[in-house]
Amino acid sequence: MSLRAVVIGASAGGVQALSQVLPDLPAGFRVPVMVVVHIPPHKENALVDLFARKCHLQVKEAEDKEPLAPGTIYFAPPDYHLLVEAGETLALSSDETVNHSRPAIDVLFETAADAFGSGLAGVVLTGANQDGAKGLKAVCEAGGVGLVQDSATAEVATMPDAARIACPGARTMYLDEIAPALQAMTR
Repeated sequence: MSLRAVVIGASAGGVQALSQVLPDLPAGFRVPVMVVVHIPPHKENALVDLFARKCHLQVKEAEDKEPLAPGTIYFAPPDYHLLVEAGETLALSSDETVNHSRPAIDVLFETAADAFGSGLAGVVLTGANQDGAKGLKAVCEAGGVGLVQDSATAEVATMPDAARIACPGARTMYLDEIAPALQAMTR
């Protein structure tokens, strides 16, 4: 597999889980990483500042019509779906909520699967709803790789469990195994 992009989805407990995954990506990780975390719509997005201090890669909030850059972590802004368009460009949408969420993990994963096919890795972390399950299934059906946080280590196991049921071929991993696995896919 030649990894071209990574998508990560998290909800309840996601900041702690991401704090064990994203800082472990080394400075030489030359693949764009797009992240959806369920955050309340009218809150300022503190995730960018928080992770910019912890990570070796550039961290920013995704912007509409922005071309993806290698070695950059993009967070979906509050109250916008994050999508990947043809040509590996990001798009933002204020369409209806999906799984009661905007941004929704499924929206990012499904559009990224269309754009990157077998070059995509999808990662579903802790969370309290089904968001990410359909998206991870789309990633796997497009030939990409699915990684799911081990439910026993998730703050809320609903999301990883739903993703594993939707995508039985996904690999179950402890948080400290995810970044090394992604890095191995770039070699």
